[in-house]
Amino acid sequence: MIKYITKYTSYFTAFILALLVVLIVYDATNRYMFSGGSTALQELEWHFFDVIILLSIAFTLKHNAHVRVDIFYDRFSLKTQALVNIISIVFFILPLSFLILYIGIDFVELSFVQNEASSDPGGLTHRWIVKSLMPLAFAFLALQALEMLFSEVKKWKSL
Repeated sequence: MIKYITKYTSYFTAFILALLVVLIVYDATNRYMFSGGSTALQELEWHFFDVIILLSIAFTLKHNAHVRVDIFYDRFSLKTQALVNIISIVFFILPLSFLILYIGIDFVELSFVQNEASSDPGGLTHRWIVKSLMPLAFAFLALQALEMLFSEVKKWKSL
């Protein structure tokens, strides 16, 4: 199930990335050629960037493209690599994901209740929408980490 969520989330993220490129080109052209500009468009660029970064975390973990000290990891045996992955998931990824989920839900709720909006004139309203991506992204990360955990335990036992 999580592999489909991660897969289709990555498609959505790629679409948002394409929209971000178009938006930046439009904004830069409007600003430098026509002396126009919009605070809302600039904030929308940041919100799109947030979508791309947050919703790509689980995809990055799934495809083993995250930051790690490969200088040591690559020299380990497959069994040791699996053990390092298991320890990393259990003691780092899952606790961090659950902490951000726990804190993030209240964070989003407060933003929603306060009807938080940009402090800049002409900025975007409904800031809770982009803030809701934080707990959502870490829920996806936790699910992806659990799937990876089961896979790594199976791999570790078989080696």
